[in-house]
Amino acid sequence: MSVVKSNLSIAQEKRLCSLFGHVKLSLLFKASIHGYKAVAFHSRCDRQGPTVVVAYNNAGFIFGAYTCKDYLQTGQNIADDKAFLFSFRAGDQNQCPRRIPAINSQQAFGDTNTGPNFGALVFLHGNAARVDSAPGTFYNFVENEMHGNDLKLTECEVYRVEDLGGLLEKPWRNVNWTSEKRKELMEGIQTYKPTINSVKQARILLIGPVGAGKSSFFNSINSIFRGHVTSQAISGSAGTSLTTQFRTYSIKSSRDGKPLPIVLCDTMGLEETTGAGLDLDDITSILKGHVMDRYQFNPIVPLQAGSPGYRKCAGLEDRIHCVAYMIDACKVTLISQKLEEKLGSIRRRINLMGIPQLLLVTKVDEACRHVHDDLKEIYRSHYIERKVQEVAARLGIPVSCVIPVKNYSQEMDLDPHTDILLLSAVMKMLHFADNYFDDICMGKDEKHE
Repeated sequence: MSVVKSNLSIAQEKRLCSLFGHVKLSLLFKASIHGYKAVAFHSRCDRQGPTVVVAYNNAGFIFGAYTCKDYLQTGQNIADDKAFLFSFRAGDQNQCPRRIPAINSQQAFGDTNTGPNFGALVFLHGNAARVDSAPGTFYNFVENEMHGNDLKLTECEVYRVEDLGGLLEKPWRNVNWTSEKRKELMEGIQTYKPTINSVKQARILLIGPVGAGKSSFFNSINSIFRGHVTSQAISGSAGTSLTTQFRTYSIKSSRDGKPLPIVLCDTMGLEETTGAGLDLDDITSILKGHVMDRYQFNPIVPLQAGSPGYRKCAGLEDRIHCVAYMIDACKVTLISQKLEEKLGSIRRRINLMGIPQLLLVTKVDEACRHVHDDLKEIYRSHYIERKVQEVAARLGIPVSCVIPVKNYSQEMDLDPHTDILLLSAVMKMLHFADNYFDDICMGKDEKHE
């Protein structure tokens, strides 16, 4: 899933958000990437709920329109008493955005098969990088103040406007945030032993789209036990996967300590297009323990038996004992149908192999300002609760198996609250691995009987 970046600076996004209250903007459509075509706009923005169109021109204006209604291409004029147009100059930090309500809320925008049509402003006019301006049609404004009479667009974006909501009176999960709990979790991981003697380390496979934070998760766990922020696995932000090899990462209990009884297995990021990202057949080979560390993935041709990097005789200690999916909290709504179907195919295949699965929702601090300001509010956040419920429903995973976390990304020092969330996720993985070992033992007992 390629990364499409917003044209809005942080300061400009704050100015725009000031028109709404406590909201988050999720980029749905970017004309320079997806095309200055009405059909491209509708394919990404129909049935997305409240949205805001943001247009840019060479005169230095950022202007657009908001509606809380769905785009459905009904051909009708839609009533929306919350709709408005807005405008501000990109470089004027002190200017409050102009907000222009509809002349008559019964006619807020035209739900047509054109670009976003607000009567007085029609974006992507003529399937081109232009806006049609006709003040007095639905909205009244002075054209020079709205867009500087520059109707040629340098960019046009559409964002989904998501209400962050406030904080719940009581948390929907309870967490002990004390230093004693952090110490208890670390000791629990260090002293863990798989219930099958032939297996010394539980192997956890991390699966997720490009940029979800798989490599960052390993780096974060490694940092906790090293006592300082590290960056052993390659991580970052890019349009394609930075991980191109299958990597198995063992974590030491300290710089000179013994390896922990857990191995985190990192893979290429999932991508929705065929022939890109991690292949479904390669996932099966990984699950069965046939893929060796540092095998170089080939998205076009999956690993074959007898090829370099293929482990012919794979034992139980080489198999995957638990799978952890990773999804960026900021992109739950933007998961495409193709990627959702791909994840569904993976889940079904893993289910057939009896391997327990859980899901980590990453970047929670970027998704919710409440959590950004105080990580301990994570389970009081309305927004994070909604994201957890949404991703659980879309991927068919019980809410009890969905864990929100924050990786270390730009921090220089460790934070005990971040550590507690991450260590709790690792303990959940080990508990799930135990379930897998229990099933293996039960199967052997049944055969013996």
